[in-house]
Amino acid sequence: MVDISVNSGVNFVINSKNHDITDTKRAWCTDMEYTIQSKEQLKELWTNIYNREGKPDWSHILPYYDDDIYFCDSVQKIHGIEEFKAMTERLIARSNGLKMDVKHTAQDANIIFLEWEMSLSFKKYPNSSIYGASRITLNDSGKIIE
Repeated sequence: MVDISVNSGVNFVINSKNHDITDTKRAWCTDMEYTIQSKEQLKELWTNIYNREGKPDWSHILPYYDDDIYFCDSVQKIHGIEEFKAMTERLIARSNGLKMDVKHTAQDANIIFLEWEMSLSFKKYPNSSIYGASRITLNDSGKIIE
């Protein structure tokens, strides 16, 4: 129990468990920090995945993904953040150099499209480019869900 006194002499009592209003506010603010607000923000985050000395690094963008992420490309379908993280680790291990150049973006409500060129090289193959597009769906909280 927390007793709060106000200048008028009125006391308020607030029930409190191990966490208080400050903890709840902190959790909410932290979660809000990791929401996608625009296609420009997503482009910046997406581009920075691939430009760290040629090795992909998802550490800065993973908090923007919902725990129930669904990822699907021409090779695999993945459900959940742990499977998604494992996929990113496999890609890091297999590639020597990987860069992403986002050419265009478009947004309609909670769906963002990215058109991109990916340059990559594997241990036995020379540098090559792949062209593609990604559709990103944001949930109601602004997290990447698909």
